[in-house]
Amino acid sequence: MPGVQVIRGRLARSADDGALDVAIAHELLRRVGRGDLGEVLRIYRPASPTVAFGRRDTLLPGFSAAARAARDAGFVPVVRAPGGRCVAYTGQALVVDHACPDPDAFTGMDARFRTFGALWARLLSAHGIDARVGEVPGEYCPGSFSVNARGRAKLVGTAQRVVRRGWLFSAVLVYDDADALRPLLGRIYERLGLPFDPASVGSVRLERPGLELDALEEALLAAYADRDVLVPAALDEDVVEAAAASLEDHRAG
Repeated sequence: MPGVQVIRGRLARSADDGALDVAIAHELLRRVGRGDLGEVLRIYRPASPTVAFGRRDTLLPGFSAAARAARDAGFVPVVRAPGGRCVAYTGQALVVDHACPDPDAFTGMDARFRTFGALWARLLSAHGIDARVGEVPGEYCPGSFSVNARGRAKLVGTAQRVVRRGWLFSAVLVYDDADALRPLLGRIYERLGLPFDPASVGSVRLERPGLELDALEEALLAAYADRDVLVPAALDEDVVEAAAASLEDHRAG
């Protein structure tokens, strides 16, 4: 199928197991890497509050305690496919998983970070937010291509995972609930032994109180449509089943 398949919406099955969403991202990457699937863009709002740890986090002595802190706060601790450090989000977030077959996937990592970081910054700037690409001191999951407001509060985190013949680029936009995320991330990063400044956590709602998430999602789709043809699609049941079979690889704590 030509163009980019676009899958929108949350899975009813993921309401009580946030690991399924991250497992689906991993399965999409596996399939594009094998050549079984073309380019696909999945956009959804999490069904449950989630703390997504990076693989490197799982190697730290404080990981088990950090996962318990997440669960004690009512968040589902999971291990995600892309790289980077721990992130947290609620249903007031927008998660974008973009998987693409690419025979030269490893050489384009920096270019993808720059391209999609700029896309998010333009999108937010067009809606009246002073959005900039760059790391905020003390931010969670620090990265040179995070998108922030005013150079002070992180709004969008981006991460990648690359396989031999494909890549997965993931982004998380924090729309609201920054007040709940700050203390939780503080406890988690303390247990992981990593630096973190709670003041670095921002949200769209704090920057533009009247801006609706629905409007941002539609604007994001329009931005992607400027890059390629978008084809509405549904998530294949066999992808969901394969992801469900790998849940133990993505559960944390």
